[in-house]
Amino acid sequence: MRLPGTRYQEHGWEQVRKLLGLCSLQAFRRIEMHQVLDPGQHAPLLDSYTDAVAAALRANARSARAEAEGNSYGESVYELSLGLLFELQAQPAFWQAFAAAVASEHARSGAFWLDAAAEGVMRKKVNDMFATLRDKVDADNYIVATGRDCSPNKIYTYRMLDTAYREISAMFTAWEQHAAQVGAILGRPLAGSPIEVRQMKSISGCRAEWIIRWSETQELFGGSPGPLHTRSKRFASLKNNPDKIAAMLTEIGDYEELSSNMDRADDWQGDAGEAVLWLEDYWRVIGESDVAESGEDDRILAAPVPDEFEAGEEEADPVAEQGDGADDAQLAAECQRADTLSLPLRYMEMARAAQESGSWTLRMLREESLPIRLAVYHKLLGASDDTYPDAWLDPATGELPTLQQLAALDEISMPTLRKRRNEAIAKLYAANTASAQ
Repeated sequence: MRLPGTRYQEHGWEQVRKLLGLCSLQAFRRIEMHQVLDPGQHAPLLDSYTDAVAAALRANARSARAEAEGNSYGESVYELSLGLLFELQAQPAFWQAFAAAVASEHARSGAFWLDAAAEGVMRKKVNDMFATLRDKVDADNYIVATGRDCSPNKIYTYRMLDTAYREISAMFTAWEQHAAQVGAILGRPLAGSPIEVRQMKSISGCRAEWIIRWSETQELFGGSPGPLHTRSKRFASLKNNPDKIAAMLTEIGDYEELSSNMDRADDWQGDAGEAVLWLEDYWRVIGESDVAESGEDDRILAAPVPDEFEAGEEEADPVAEQGDGADDAQLAAECQRADTLSLPLRYMEMARAAQESGSWTLRMLREESLPIRLAVYHKLLGASDDTYPDAWLDPATGELPTLQQLAALDEISMPTLRKRRNEAIAKLYAANTASAQ
């Protein structure tokens, strides 16, 4: 997505986020992280953190990720990462919010930053810090470029609408696989290829009512509420304000058309849509609203390896334990289900092989099927996370399959999937609580 003055809203953000996360984890090993518990030390700790991350960025400056294009204005991922890091020093309130989040986690879990198994927790808090800072920086630059008021929340709303458009566009392109939801979005049953598939060439051609109906149908077809229909009130007003949605879609489309003359020959927008359909922030909003309602805690804490498992012991694979004939039949059935869901034919086989046999979570959930385990990760970490093996991801979205897809892979209904997923999560929390006593 492009808007006047913004630099961080385009396709390169995912790589900026990952590079800053990697360098931050390296920095945390070099600075006195226990000082985060003392508010009086936050300012000098920020200086130490900035110096350490800047050094790590320079050390990684020649990596493929750092040299990748960060936006359509010619800035690299390295340049954008370094710029956002120094913005953190200029706006220390975001560092203080990060420090408060780390201190709160420490009150529950102790010095978790010393545990390599908890790196995912630290990376998520770093991601949150830079994601909120990114929107503040881009909102300020938007104001300078246009003279119009803008807030970080409004930037977030622009991005949500842009990603919603890309999701709808992908559905329209593959309308035969999504006929029921596409019909619901258009407000009529389909009788052949809908003309809107050919008419919607850009975000300017996306109608506000389509965004609202798409969000309304997400829970039924995708397993999670759409952004306008979560318990969060962030976007609640938009679902009753199609004129505002239409105006924002038009502004995004108009500026992209105006600025397209600055593009190179390659079409980065197509790559952007294929690389990431959803942003990590969106899943965080859903997760926070779910936790607020249910009282659940979505933390994943490291736990000691139970005594009954040897360090190198692997989980027994129920498919592998069957005879060759049963094995072939099972794989054939899995391939057929994956093909029906537009997943790679050997998705289940490759995803199963990518599991880490030594992981505590896998040991605790050894009796659960692979789709149930992935549904657990989907709930606790979201649809996308840096720690997921590529074999777990749907190539079309770069994320875990939807809950609807996972239920189909397991040949169970959505309510059954959710019930087994919640039972598995309860088992993890119970095991972690027992190990802490």
